[in-house]
Amino acid sequence: MLHRVSSYTMFVMTTASAGHLSDTELAAMSLATNVILGFDFNLLLGMSSALETLCGQAFGAKNYRMLGIYLQRSWIILFVCCVAISPLLYFTTPLLKLLGQSPQVAELAGTVALSFIPLHFSFAFQFPLQRFLQSQLKNSVIAWATLVALIVHLFVNWFVLFKLKLGLVAISLALGFSWWVVVFVLLGYSLSGTCPHSWTGFSWEAFSGLWQFLKLSVSSGVMICLENWYYQILVVFAARVGNSVAFDALSICMTINGWENMIPVGFFIGTGVRVANELGAGNGRKAKFATIVSVTQSILISIVFWFMIIFFHNEIALVFTSSEPVLKEVSKLSVFLACTILLGSVQPVLSGVAVGSGWQSYVAYINLGCYYLVGVPFGVLMGWVFKQGVLRIIRLNPFQTLILAIIVIRCDWDKEALKAGMHIEKWGNISPAGSLI
Repeated sequence: MLHRVSSYTMFVMTTASAGHLSDTELAAMSLATNVILGFDFNLLLGMSSALETLCGQAFGAKNYRMLGIYLQRSWIILFVCCVAISPLLYFTTPLLKLLGQSPQVAELAGTVALSFIPLHFSFAFQFPLQRFLQSQLKNSVIAWATLVALIVHLFVNWFVLFKLKLGLVAISLALGFSWWVVVFVLLGYSLSGTCPHSWTGFSWEAFSGLWQFLKLSVSSGVMICLENWYYQILVVFAARVGNSVAFDALSICMTINGWENMIPVGFFIGTGVRVANELGAGNGRKAKFATIVSVTQSILISIVFWFMIIFFHNEIALVFTSSEPVLKEVSKLSVFLACTILLGSVQPVLSGVAVGSGWQSYVAYINLGCYYLVGVPFGVLMGWVFKQGVLRIIRLNPFQTLILAIIVIRCDWDKEALKAGMHIEKWGNISPAGSLI
């Protein structure tokens, strides 16, 4: 949880810095991060979550050697994926113009997107390293590495913006630099002998079974992306139907929501690892108990944030902007923001259960139906056809949470533990191909 909050804080600092330059820079940075960067961030994050299932269950079954093999396979697949989707960053400007954005904002957002290329490639290495260490319960290492990077980012961002006055591109590059700090710290820790059983060196075995690994990675990626791209699609629609002040206010609310959502996402990761560990060890009852504890804690924490946003509704946007019209618009959206945070506290935890149990493909179908057959048409209808404004466009979709809750409640955890054992045997039954190091 500390790691996810610290990581997202780097994005918040970058967006806030853009907001203090001008409203145009804020809009460009919001589009570049929420739409373009958010696309590949969620895709790569989702694909790396295959390691939560495989590494978590292998660790629970004490099949430690396979963790390092899974890590290397994920690096290969995610790096190739990064190369494949890199052109998206280059064509940001024409894409945004095609979607109806103003030429000035689209041109600036395209420049920002190009400066995100170093950050883009850091995802392919950082996300698998995180899953590799989390599955071994080495969460403190990830938290400390991210805190160090956050401190570095605070200094670098301040230096390039206020001392060198280099502007929007410089703060975007500073964000990429800070994320690579995390990569090198985690890589140095993992390869330095601190994981002797799970990291035995680079191996040719990483190149075997890539097709099966890719299928699980794609299922994981689709599961996460169908959920998160829903909000990014509606942000684009909101930019078209609302004025610039309303869009800036909505962007700030979405950033605050994403910031707080790192706490439920922390439960998502922790629950996924714990459920996978317990199922791999054959403890279905403990996996169920971990689910109940995580859901309860996430709800209680979100209630606290609900009260904070309601009480400080006039001040919550000051970190992003000093524009009075934007501040007033954020204040109007504060009730919507508070309710979104409260209602969104359960779904990430249930998604974590799905990842730990290996249900990615099933949840992908659920997300497709709930978000794209119901959520997007309803949001566009309310905002574009009935002219209800940006407040009506971005709406929390409760159907997915309800369906996931029913699945989890009806789950036979002892049966899932047996399936996990067969899953480990299937993925681990590959003859060693030798080690390079």
